[in-house]
Amino acid sequence: MSVPSQDTPSSAHSAKDRGFFGHPAGLGWLFQVEMWERFSYYGMRAILLYFLVDTFSRGGLGLPESTGQAVVATYGAAVYLLAIPGGFIADRVTGPWRATLWGGVIIMSGHICLSLPTVPTAWLGICLVALGTGFIKPNLSTMVGELYDEEDPRRDAGFQIFYMSINLGSFFSPLVVAFLRSQWGYHAGFAAAAVGMAAALTAFLIGRKALHGIGSQVPAPLSAQGRRRLGWVSLGILAGAGLLFGLFLMLEGDFPAAIVDTVATISILASVGYFTAMLRSPRVTANERSHVKAYIPLWFGAMLFFMIFEQAAGKMATFAASNTQLDLGSVSIDPSLYQSINPLGIVLLAPLIGAFFTARAGRFPNTAAKFAFAVLLIGISALAMGGAFATWPGGTSLAPFYVLALVFVLQTIAELFLSPVGLSATTMLAPKAFASQAMALWFLATAAGQGVAALTIKATANLSDATFYYVLGGVTLVCAAGLFALVPWTQRKMADIEEMKRRAADGARTVA
Repeated sequence: MSVPSQDTPSSAHSAKDRGFFGHPAGLGWLFQVEMWERFSYYGMRAILLYFLVDTFSRGGLGLPESTGQAVVATYGAAVYLLAIPGGFIADRVTGPWRATLWGGVIIMSGHICLSLPTVPTAWLGICLVALGTGFIKPNLSTMVGELYDEEDPRRDAGFQIFYMSINLGSFFSPLVVAFLRSQWGYHAGFAAAAVGMAAALTAFLIGRKALHGIGSQVPAPLSAQGRRRLGWVSLGILAGAGLLFGLFLMLEGDFPAAIVDTVATISILASVGYFTAMLRSPRVTANERSHVKAYIPLWFGAMLFFMIFEQAAGKMATFAASNTQLDLGSVSIDPSLYQSINPLGIVLLAPLIGAFFTARAGRFPNTAAKFAFAVLLIGISALAMGGAFATWPGGTSLAPFYVLALVFVLQTIAELFLSPVGLSATTMLAPKAFASQAMALWFLATAAGQGVAALTIKATANLSDATFYYVLGGVTLVCAAGLFALVPWTQRKMADIEEMKRRAADGARTVA
């Protein structure tokens, strides 16, 4: 497949570029790419658990419910775990633009495989979507960060706009996929995800000129010897993962359980390894090392957050289908539609909270406090889900339709205090030599969180869902208290970043 020749990055993405609602023109194209890519990803995810646990006669794979939940969490962990090679290859071999392009092609191929009504192509498709997403996720966000100069006060608001694109795609996709599934089955829904990814690739190719060369350069290219060594290292990593899987398979005696253990272990070890590499690398300055230390508690808070939040496609999807009253008079609600509540809430609330963050730039709530507040809210939502499972256990005791909706709204507010802020903080705090790889580390917070969640689901298979959520909620609230206590220390480590943001915001307010 041929691609346009690489451009040389220009200064057109500086403060003078206001071609997209006051932001750089390239943001508009990256907005479209992310929107359609998320349409494809969340469209698939909206029906994935139901596809895994449904019977063969109805087009599913026939897995037990707890196994299906653990597989969904493990799949989510694998998606973000694979951001490691995606970030590394972009930083050292291809550049972010080409890595994103090839990732999109792999994702589209995966959805096409899922649209075929056979078991082998279904599992192949799931693997391909996970692999391709790993190439896209760290690099699109990195290119958004490069659209802005370091002192540009529009940066946080730009990430809020970019984050809205995720939620536009993820809002419409469950609506479309649910309709197609009800009419023609699961594979028709997966076919819609393939079409969404094709639209993302089209926007990515058409909009390249507006990026003015951003993403076309390789930040830290490998030497010829380094490229040869990369092949051997890759083989070694694959062999190590295979040995780890074999060990867990002997210990567990169960194939799905061994996969869960392997992915979770690799996610945790990879996160520790990345932080160690950044803190010890000679290419990282003393000031950048201080930023990495400040990032550690933020990352840990994000891991706890996503451990609970990503259950939207797992435990919460089960509650929607089995514990919720879905018939409202003559109207029947498809359970997958609940997953549109979160993105709808973000589309409505993101502009308001983004404006609030811009107005308060450099002042309270600072970055660390936003993270702590988000973890507090997600802990409360876990306790609420525990209470919901205990009060409405299913069967003849079904929850009113709005109960789950209110939990989604609470989690949405928490997400707005963490996810877009985390994307922006990662690009600001990342050492220059680890640009795309630092973004991969941000997504590893999701991988580790979902990996630990999968282990917890497996370990508590014989306990009630209420107990699962009560334990998670209690642990998370304790950790939230710890994060609030660490706010002063974290802010001291990143004081220069916060001061730069404050000066830029003050300057913008003066001009206005």
